[in-house]
Amino acid sequence: MIKKEKITDKKRALLNATLTLVNDHGFHDAPMSKIAKLAGVAPATIYLYFENKQDLINNLYLEVKASFSDCAFKGYDNTMPVKKGFEIIWYNIADYKLNLVNEAAFLSQCDNTPMIDEEIRKEGLKHLQPLLDLWDQGKKEGIIKPLSIFVLYAYTIYPLTFLMAMQQRNLYTLNTKVLDETFQAAWDAIKL
Repeated sequence: MIKKEKITDKKRALLNATLTLVNDHGFHDAPMSKIAKLAGVAPATIYLYFENKQDLINNLYLEVKASFSDCAFKGYDNTMPVKKGFEIIWYNIADYKLNLVNEAAFLSQCDNTPMIDEEIRKEGLKHLQPLLDLWDQGKKEGIIKPLSIFVLYAYTIYPLTFLMAMQQRNLYTLNTKVLDETFQAAWDAIKL
């Protein structure tokens, strides 16, 4: 039992170190040696848990994507009216991005890099399935514009990433009023 806890701690330390280094220096300036050093393990230890750096990055991506979806769909029920369901999901995502800044920054980097394998990216997209289903329901009911999921995401969720980045740089402040206005703008962008 003690041995298993140590293994989990080392794996967790490696994932946390990777998250930190990628956020601070980018994917290419986060070599395995630095990851191991920051995690406080021998470099060879990485290979007990991951095949290579690509496997480590892909695993971290899927783990962070899973935590993102756990937060995004908290309190959501697929029997809710489309707008109410979208509102809950949208505010949950905003909460995630405001409170789990490192994880949100990592996911943002993942959106803009070829480092994530396409197969893994598609697997990560499955974590958003309740939102995609909600949008499909909204299209069928004539509530949401018949646009691709990528356009819907670009107009509703991606602006949050931009605003969070501006807040991190102290160029903008996201308060309740701004979040409410931003949600309304997102909804207005996709509703029929």
